[in-house]
Amino acid sequence: MTTSPWLLYDRLLTGLDQDLLVDDYLVGLGWTWVRSGDRVGLSATQNLPGRPRTHQGDITGARLTQIAALVKSWNLVEASLGMAAINCFHNTLEHVERLGGIGRAGPIDAHPQVQRNAFQAFADRLTGKRVVVVGHFPQVEEQLGTCDLSILERNPCSGDYPDPASEYLIGEADCLFITGMTLVNKTLPRLLSLAGERCFVCLVGPSVPICEALFDLGVDNLSGFCVTDAARLDDLVRRGTTRGPFDAGVMVSIDNPSSRLGGD
Repeated sequence: MTTSPWLLYDRLLTGLDQDLLVDDYLVGLGWTWVRSGDRVGLSATQNLPGRPRTHQGDITGARLTQIAALVKSWNLVEASLGMAAINCFHNTLEHVERLGGIGRAGPIDAHPQVQRNAFQAFADRLTGKRVVVVGHFPQVEEQLGTCDLSILERNPCSGDYPDPASEYLIGEADCLFITGMTLVNKTLPRLLSLAGERCFVCLVGPSVPICEALFDLGVDNLSGFCVTDAARLDDLVRRGTTRGPFDAGVMVSIDNPSSRLGGD
């Protein structure tokens, strides 16, 4: 029996705190954030032409669960808002440490996987392997220079494969890195289904939810982001930063306990 691609989203939405309310939010040109109390969730903004909005008006005071459900919207600005709301619940340092994850904070500061991105963290273990990256991340070619690298991109740069090549390349990969933006544009369920049983799968980027339910769906590592400075994030997003939100928080990483590559 075929599994519905919505199962992944239902798993992300399960267990969210019903009592949390949206206290503030911002939909920016590059990034979207949602705040509830001292929790802040972030997502890349995908502002592409498409379906009309299903939710109108100010969302301040709405239940976080209601806004999180917008991740299923085919209006991708709404879906970005929904992803930020999901991350508002999941992406806290306390949650990461409770799950055994690591980040650039506190006693786990020296761990090798707390480098600036997952590509640097895993590069030494990927020499000679077939690696597919979904999304053209900055400097990824230099960071993964010792592997057999293929980059899939919706808007290809020179040397990239167009994203339909995923149907041909992913099944042969030893390692697959997938941008968290695929959660917003709804391509992640199909990408996961293409990965072979022995393929190591890492979701990477500030949009990635640190949600252990993803481990049951074929993910081996979650390399995401926790906001620790809401005021700094607000300033960066309002200024239309193109460097990313990294000055406003910490990169974090959590491995599937049954990971085939895993952390040291």
